[in-house]
Amino acid sequence: RFQHPLTPLTRQLREEIYTQPYSSVNFAAIRNSISPADNYHPKTAVLNAINFLLVNIWYPYLRTESLRQKAEDWTWELIRREDENTGFANLGPVNAAMNFLAYYVHGGSDSVAVERHRQHMHDFLWMKDEGMLMNGTNGVQTWDTAFLIQALAAAGLAEEERWRPMLVKALEFLDDQQIREDVPEQDVCYRQRRKGAWAFSNRLQGYTVSDCTSEGMKSVMLLQKLPGFPKLVSDQRLKDAVDTLLTMQNSSGGFASYEPIRGTQYLEYLNAAEVFGRIMIEYDYPECTTAVVTALAMFSRMHDSTYRRAEIDTTIQKAVAWILKDQRADGSWYGSWGICFSYAGMFALESLASVGLTYKNDDHARRACHFFLDRQMDDGGWGESYRSCTTAVYTPHERSQVVQTCWVVIALLEAEYPEREPLERAVKMVMSRQQKDGSWEQEAIEGVFNKSW
Repeated sequence: RFQHPLTPLTRQLREEIYTQPYSSVNFAAIRNSISPADNYHPKTAVLNAINFLLVNIWYPYLRTESLRQKAEDWTWELIRREDENTGFANLGPVNAAMNFLAYYVHGGSDSVAVERHRQHMHDFLWMKDEGMLMNGTNGVQTWDTAFLIQALAAAGLAEEERWRPMLVKALEFLDDQQIREDVPEQDVCYRQRRKGAWAFSNRLQGYTVSDCTSEGMKSVMLLQKLPGFPKLVSDQRLKDAVDTLLTMQNSSGGFASYEPIRGTQYLEYLNAAEVFGRIMIEYDYPECTTAVVTALAMFSRMHDSTYRRAEIDTTIQKAVAWILKDQRADGSWYGSWGICFSYAGMFALESLASVGLTYKNDDHARRACHFFLDRQMDDGGWGESYRSCTTAVYTPHERSQVVQTCWVVIALLEAEYPEREPLERAVKMVMSRQQKDGSWEQEAIEGVFNKSW
């Protein structure tokens, strides 16, 4: 086993982070000890039994040296491929730190790979009043750029000369960040097709995301159809994006995030993370499903009405059917990438509207609208606590929130809710909190994923 020589700093850290002298800690005895506050997904009896057998029987008595070496060699190969395919940016900070350490052990502190990892660690770290924090990815660049474009287009500002230079730069960014090629031997390293996709952050990170690809597509099409904007993303590249999206639908009709569902939910019995739920496999999400529905519908309506049309129509029909099925009896949808029912409801109603299902003609849309209206606060806004994500039950925040209020307003507008009064009250609340410089202050947390982060 690798062990780095102790330094004055690591000796000091040992004394700071433990509640007793480091030399007296029996790590084997407290292997499963965890603060109740962090133990969102306790280890199952199945996992504890497997761990017991591995530690006490398999490792000391049964595992052969040849098998150990074979496993380590294959693990190292997967690490090497991950770094090669992401330019050392990695999927996220967890495997980035582990891969960094593996390269440190394998190649030494002065290796080129270690230096590349050292540079990219700064992509995840940021400072605020609470101290140094870590992002879940190396940024949200593509995601934020796409929605900024769509917001200006929806507001009717995209055609104004004042905003064109900024929007041209945003289009150039999306042009540059589209992924142009698949991962070499993608099946060997268990990767999804990515040619034509957009990642959550940037092209370097290189992971296909269904909704990021969809929002990137929509933003490009919105701008490139307007006079005065260059056509940077070719027809073929938009078709590449469609091709990738069509590989990602699950048998249920829904869409997950990075890849289709590849395993059974029984694998959650092996979830060792403790702080996260629903992480062992992919799941269907109303947010991702909606993004794909609206992107494919826009592509056929605005860009190319013939390309793979039958497949696109079938995909949309199956996806909308899943969204309708996923709706709860109270009219809500559970969200996984934002807080929570407010976020998912916005997306779900957008997808229904894209196929003509609104408050006027569809009971699902009406029930969703009434779910929101029943929870409007006295000041006209909406506010939802992060506890909705952990409990899967709508939990109001103590105060209305600007962002969630905007999500609900968008949802009601998409559903063509006929009454103006609740919408006007909500918009007045949002306007009342706008700052003199045009911005809004950060309020409560807005995004959670894996149910607890």
